Amino acid sequence: MFCSQTAHNPISNDGLISDKRGFLKTSTTLIALSCAPVLTGLGGCATARSASSINAPSKSGFSYDPNAKYPVNIIEVPFRKTAAGTQLMARIYRPELPAAMSNYLTPALLDLHGGAWNAKNRLAEEPMDRSIASSGILVVAIDLTLAGEAPYPASVQDANYGVRWLKKNAHLWGASANLLGVFGSSSGGHLAELLGMRPNDPRYNAHPLDNQQGLDARIAYIATRSPISDPVGRYQNALNLKREKMILNHTTYFKPWETIFESSPQQILERGEPVTLLPMLVMQGALDDNMLPTIQEKFVNTYRRSGGNCEYRLFPNSEHEWVAKEGAQTDLARQCVKDFIARQLG
Repeated sequence: MFCSQTAHNPISNDGLISDKRGFLKTSTTLIALSCAPVLTGLGGCATARSASSINAPSKSGFSYDPNAKYPVNIIEVPFRKTAAGTQLMARIYRPELPAAMSNYLTPALLDLHGGAWNAKNRLAEEPMDRSIASSGILVVAIDLTLAGEAPYPASVQDANYGVRWLKKNAHLWGASANLLGVFGSSSGGHLAELLGMRPNDPRYNAHPLDNQQGLDARIAYIATRSPISDPVGRYQNALNLKREKMILNHTTYFKPWETIFESSPQQILERGEPVTLLPMLVMQGALDDNMLPTIQEKFVNTYRRSGGNCEYRLFPNSEHEWVAKEGAQTDLARQCVKDFIARQLG
């Protein structure tokens, strides 16, 4: 089932209208979120390497086709070092366009991995990232600070920095920062939701970016798989199931403990905090006993009642990490993400 796609015009804490029509009404200072054509001709921004010109409106170009198939090249580059000195890396999936399209910039997507805030890295969603990139999108998967090294909000700070970093550098890999989206899985979905709802939170903007030149952490849309939209509800589920590792994942990440309530997207909405509500895709496994569908559906309904536009897709016979296994439901999930992106870019 999909959430209703009835248009809403929620007002964010910046006074910005946050649905797609609203983006068209925002000021030129937010040009990075303008609904411009998807593939940008280099004639419009080939010579400009500053942040403002990278985010300039597209002139003309080909439309993104979610069914396209391009070869994908993969490179890895240093992302940032944590306070403890850990080198975080970025894995870049770059679609190789045919010669006739070599002068165009592709859209870009930032991937935030799962792992219950305590495990995994940029490789976690490799099959999904490769599939999305093959349709003509630059996908950049970044490492995130794990809870054992630093608790909340360290990984959200990494994600926030990652948006600004990708906006600054997307052109180096043949991409445009226009309509930058975020894909998040499980705990990465939790971060993606916080990133979208609180793009200007000073706690999340803690890491400065050299030569940032006005770039901010605003994004255009969020796509998620099994997001931890309510960590409080998930923790209670872990207690009910007596899953010690899942319980420990929560208590390690949320220090002090009160931050589990402060950073719960579900409770943020219930408290009526000023937030930015972006178009969102939530994909959920019907057999997920990690993040229960009932908890997820409550969040989706709360998001909609708050004025947000959300698409909800329940996958039958699928558990929490069903996309880790090849199969019909995994193929469907990959296509679902690409189709959702196409609707945002169109």
